[in-house]
Amino acid sequence: MQTYPVDSTDQLRQLAISQLRKKRGLQAHLLAYLTVNLFFNAIWFLTTPGGFYWPVFPLLGWGIGLAFNVWDVYRPDRPSEEDIEREMQRLSRPR
Repeated sequence: MQTYPVDSTDQLRQLAISQLRKKRGLQAHLLAYLTVNLFFNAIWFLTTPGGFYWPVFPLLGWGIGLAFNVWDVYRPDRPSEEDIEREMQRLSRPR
């Protein structure tokens, strides 16, 4: 779990509010994804159940966007001290 150095309770509160908003947005995105794609699958099933499975295109295309949204919400916003130290070492090496 990522911990964030903060200078004050206000900064921690703002960080918490920001993270909660991102999670709420992700929930709305996931709900829209499921609802629309279930609708597309129902249309496909009622019109051509044995035919070409065209809902795969919105499922995969939109799924990529959803995956990036999940990544944005759950990746650390700030680099870890290990990452910073590693990058500093890399930058200080002679070329």
